[in-house]
Amino acid sequence: MSEKFRRNLLVCVLFVAVTLTWGTTWMAMKITVATVPPIFATGLRFLCASPLLIALARYQKAPLLFPPGQRLFQLAVMLCYFAIPFTLMIYGERFTTASLAAIIFATMPAAVLAASMIFLGEKTSLQQLTGLVISTGTLCVILWHETRSSGETLLQGVVALVVAVLMHATMYVQCKKRCAGISVLSYNALPCLGAGVLLTLTGLSESPDFSQFAPQAILAICYLGVIAGVGGILSYFALQQFARPFQASMVFLVFPLVAISIENQLRGASISQDSLLLMVPFLSGILLTLYRGPARLGQIVKALNSLRQQNSVLPK
Repeated sequence: MSEKFRRNLLVCVLFVAVTLTWGTTWMAMKITVATVPPIFATGLRFLCASPLLIALARYQKAPLLFPPGQRLFQLAVMLCYFAIPFTLMIYGERFTTASLAAIIFATMPAAVLAASMIFLGEKTSLQQLTGLVISTGTLCVILWHETRSSGETLLQGVVALVVAVLMHATMYVQCKKRCAGISVLSYNALPCLGAGVLLTLTGLSESPDFSQFAPQAILAICYLGVIAGVGGILSYFALQQFARPFQASMVFLVFPLVAISIENQLRGASISQDSLLLMVPFLSGILLTLYRGPARLGQIVKALNSLRQQNSVLPK
């Protein structure tokens, strides 16, 4: 077996692992929130992931604390990257389908591009701007199709998910600016633990009824913490090492389709037929946003490396 074949096989295995992890995250959250309050569930999720992340950080000799001068930002990461956005994600899934949640989060490259333009003054191409307009415009049409018959309840969930996307995109850009040289394990370990403790204690105010927690919800929380969290980080990090940048970024085009397929299989429905047809221009817009041509492919990953490499859920 040639070295090139082994490398390509490894890239394929990692790509499948990441897309399946990201694609199944949304249904796992949907199962969880059916019987576990959202804040408490998110806290438990992080408490499942953090011991493994800390152990890996110690094994790799990665520092748990950010460098001096960056430790206040580490607190911001705990709150604005982990605690608040992930709670909004699972809260939003109380009112939306898992498929719609995945579609909203597939706009992350477009959101990062927009945030980079706003906060960093980065230049962008006409192709990328076209992709940004197509993807966000098509998303708005999809949301209109999905909310017009479901009323304010679905809209409430959509708003929570969109705010989570915007918070993550802003943090990604700030990390690009502030976190150069900081290990992905350092980025995740203590903030994940801090968010887990904070949300679990805060979640007690939701009066969780442990007797009502469904067994599948407990398993889903463990899955979110250990498999989708720790496993998702390691798989995407490895994919970035072995795949070309554009190959790795194609995950954003595939994982929403995985989420839609899984929800159709498990629940018999996901999104409307009109919205399914709109996935073609939507994903085309994301593709235009991601692709910068051979000379600039490395730049997109610098923005997106902060995305799922430094994410303890996925999602990505």
